[in-house]
Amino acid sequence: MEEIVTKDDLRQFGLQLLDRIRVVIKETTSSQTELLNPEWLKSKVVRKMMDMSAGSLQNLRVTGKVRFKKVLGSYYYNKADLQKLFSDEPNP
Repeated sequence: MEEIVTKDDLRQFGLQLLDRIRVVIKETTSSQTELLNPEWLKSKVVRKMMDMSAGSLQNLRVTGKVRFKKVLGSYYYNKADLQKLFSDEPNP
């Protein structure tokens, strides 16, 4: 049995394919953004970004001014806490 593919069938297929490609690109872009902009930063990255010593960073951790996690001997700091701490706006 022969099936004939019409121009309308091809047009519909093309539209469905484009919709699927858009979904895949959107998913990929959002996951890459999260990788490029993580919520938790490693100690070395924080020290370099904030231009501070290891002792100063430890002081922030010990005094509870920033949230942190310890994973297999490495400390990770919450990026939002660091930004809030070093922003120009005074805390209420």
